[in-house]
Amino acid sequence: MSPPALDTAAVALSRATPRDFVPAVGDYVALLKPRVMSLVVFTGFVGLYLAPGHIHPLLAAVAVLCIAVGAGAAGAINMWYERDIDALMERTRRRPLPAGRMAPADALGFGAVLAVGSVIVMGLAINTAAAALLALAIGFYVFVYTVGLKRRTPQNIVIGGAAGAFPPMIGWAAVTGDVSVAALALFALIFFWTPPHFWALSLYRAGDYAKAGVPMLPVVAGKAETKKQMLIYTLVLWPVAVAPALLHATGWLYGAAAVALSALFTLCAVAVLRDAGDGAARRMFGFSILYLFLLFALMAIDRAPGLLAVAGIGA
Repeated sequence: MSPPALDTAAVALSRATPRDFVPAVGDYVALLKPRVMSLVVFTGFVGLYLAPGHIHPLLAAVAVLCIAVGAGAAGAINMWYERDIDALMERTRRRPLPAGRMAPADALGFGAVLAVGSVIVMGLAINTAAAALLALAIGFYVFVYTVGLKRRTPQNIVIGGAAGAFPPMIGWAAVTGDVSVAALALFALIFFWTPPHFWALSLYRAGDYAKAGVPMLPVVAGKAETKKQMLIYTLVLWPVAVAPALLHATGWLYGAAAVALSALFTLCAVAVLRDAGDGAARRMFGFSILYLFLLFALMAIDRAPGLLAVAGIGA
């Protein structure tokens, strides 16, 4: 795809000097992508909670904080690198960099300091395995997804989705110092959830992505093919979502709920396939967030001490 022409706002931004930028605290918070970070942090916490073994509550809090800071750092660097295309898309043009409220160098420095700091603290306070996984997650998001894939291939989300799948493994490794098959199952759940989640968004934001020259699947393959792929991925998620119960990382209270939620997710994909408009895609995008949140919440609830005994269900 040929690179998009910059609009007047992007041109003005490129000509700005450091004195033209007056960032507020809220702009630095926005760089961290707090809404995205909240789900990332939650899955990291659940991975830590499910891991066999014991970790001091204070160290657990430090580990979760490092995951949060690392995720925010990756988001900040991503915004720095994508400030040109962010200026072209309605969904992103009001972010601090394209809106002209922050100097690009400030955003890059902020993200880099947080990235390095989060990895160092994780390594010193927790263990090297968790720190290495955190560094890998940040590096994968920045260099593989943001720099290498997003502007070059419609497989950007398929491959790049691995970056968002690391947090539960990092949380697990913070307790155990290693990565087990059960931790990989948590990784796989987020990895296979990511494409239908983001393709639902890209279906009703296809014009934005086309304008910015980002080869999202609906832009290069069409909406019909995207909808088929979304349905396929929701079907793949059925066994993937149940895997934590099969591996005894959770009980079957979670397993039964995973089947029900996956069925609803597939029904959403069927509705998208049949809908000529954008309404079903918007609903599926919203439900996809709820789907992942509920799955990880149910994992934690299912393993809560005494819960299964009260419910009369064997783990």
